[in-house]
Formats: sequence, C-alpha cells, structure tokens
Amino acid sequence: MPRKRVDVVGLGLNATDTVLVVREFPALGGKERIASLTRQPGGQVATALVTCQRLGLKSRYIGKVGDDEGGKTQLASLRREGLDTRWVRVARGTPNQLGHIIVDEKTGERTVFWDRDPRLAVKPAEVSKEAVCSARVLHIDGCDVGAALQAARWARQARIPVTADLDTVYKKVERLFPFIDYLIASASFLPAVTGQDDPFRVLECMAAEYAIRAPGMTLGHDGALIYWQGRFYYSPGFVVETVDTTGAGDVFHGAFIYGLLADWPMDRMLDFANAMAALNCTALGARGRIASRAQARRLMASGSRHVNRAYEGAALGRSKGRTRTRPLPPRGGEK
Repeated sequence: MPRKRVDVVGLGLNATDTVLVVREFPALGGKERIASLTRQPGGQVATALVTCQRLGLKSRYIGKVGDDEGGKTQLASLRREGLDTRWVRVARGTPNQLGHIIVDEKTGERTVFWDRDPRLAVKPAEVSKEAVCSARVLHIDGCDVGAALQAARWARQARIPVTADLDTVYKKVERLFPFIDYLIASASFLPAVTGQDDPFRVLECMAAEYAIRAPGMTLGHDGALIYWQGRFYYSPGFVVETVDTTGAGDVFHGAFIYGLLADWPMDRMLDFANAMAALNCTALGARGRIASRAQARRLMASGSRHVNRAYEGAALGRSKGRTRTRPLPPRGGEK
C-alpha cells in the first residue's frame, strides 16, 4: 500500500515569473518605463496545488525544476507551502521554465512571454504509479502529453477523478480527452482544438464525443461556463479592483478541486472558484493573493458580479430546450 496518501496530486507546469508593471502597454515599436519589477514563483499546476494546500488539502507535485536560481526558488516555495515534493526531479545544468509577464497598470491585464527548456519535460517512465494512485484527485495541464496520459490512465483504472486546466494546444493533447472527468479550459482552447466557435455546442460535443463528465471553460472577468449532467451552469465573475490577472485560472482550478472534494453542488463550486480567482487578481503575481475560504465566502455573499447576459440567457435557454448534439467534425489531417 502507498506510504502516504494525499488529497490531490498534480502533474504539469511550474515557472519562475518576472512580473513587470507598466502604466500602459506600448504600441509595437514603442517604449514604456517599468513601474515595478518582481520575481515570483508560478506555473499552472504548481499554483493550483498551492491553492489547494492553503485551503487545507494535502497536495503533491510531480514535475521538474531547473538547478538555477529560478528552479531553487520554485522548489523552495513548494516546500515552504507544505506540498509533498518527493516526486520532483531537478534537471541538472538546466534553467527553470521562465515567464516574463507584462502587466498593464490601468487594467490589470497581462501579456506573457515564456520559455521552457526541453530537458524539463517529464517522461512517462518518470511518473510513479504510487504517487498518482495514492491521491483522491489527479490534476493535469496537458503539458508533456505522454506523461499526463500515463497518469490519467492509472487514475481512471483506480477510479480517481481527473481534472484538467488546458490552455495551450500541445501536440496530440486530444489523446487526453477520454481520460478527463472535469475539463475546464481557457476560453480560447476548445475553439482552437475543435474549430468550433459556439461555446455551448463545443461543450455539449466534448461531453458526447469523449464522455467528459463536466466540460467547461473560464471566461475571464465574465466568469465560467460548464456543462454538467445535461444542463449548462453559468457563473458570472466577481467585480474587484484588478491589479494583475496572472494566475487567476490556476487559482480557479485549485478552488474548484477543493469544492469537488467537499462534494459541493456545481453552482457553489463555480461561485467559490470564481471568488478565489477574483481575489487573487487584487495583488501582483500568480500567487499574489490566494484568499482564505472565509474571504471567498464574504465575496460570494456580498460581491457584485460581471454578468454577461448573452451567456446567462443562452445557458438557461439551452438547458431548458435540449437539442440533439451532432459530432464535432474532424480537424484537417487528423484521424
């Protein structure tokens, strides 16, 4: 039997972010003075797991870090948070994944420039079945598809739910779809991978074609949309004083996993995840302000919402009047 069980195990990206704030993003070829510069740990899966840990879940990270200062900073941050890092490998002579994040001070919106050394890739043979199957949930981001697929297959065999935060269209990422239970992608991911622009049709088809229990997408300040048990759930985002949107999606996923393990109803899970994501946007960095459960509950109880009437109306209408879902057409050159 596994020596130590955890609530959630994550396999995917970590990064060391350099966050530059500018008063406004310059036009192409222009110049702009930097208002502030900080260096902080981030990364999709790593930040989601830190969120889980701060909410009281026992979390484990599987991945690689470089042996430079960026990698040391990242690993130290995970250990400081109390994550199980026994399955983290240090890639010798390799820089950690980096991100240069430009934040527009006026809006809080960010633009990300990143790089990742190929030696940071996790191979299927480097993933431990014990590390995966001694958790209650597996969380992936689609990076290193072969390793993620191996982990997801083990999780499926062990009846462990798989959550996924898909943002980048990695080569052969579609191989993961049949093994994902809760897929909440970025707003641009599913249209890019399917060629379909209608978010409602895309989510219905992902459920029908790949048997994904709950396909969904985050919508920025508009919130999140998910298709669950034959109906659509739309949760508007919360109104906050936005400083930096970096990490909002990562924190959303960590909070969603918390609600999933607490066996909350879907609408409560989405509202909680949106509140946690919004509060994180009120400070700089991917982990700038990962809030407490009490802080999120207060925002849920009294906060104003960014209600997108188009999403709200369509979600209600489509849930009432079910229409037969046609399969997604194949992408060019794919089988």
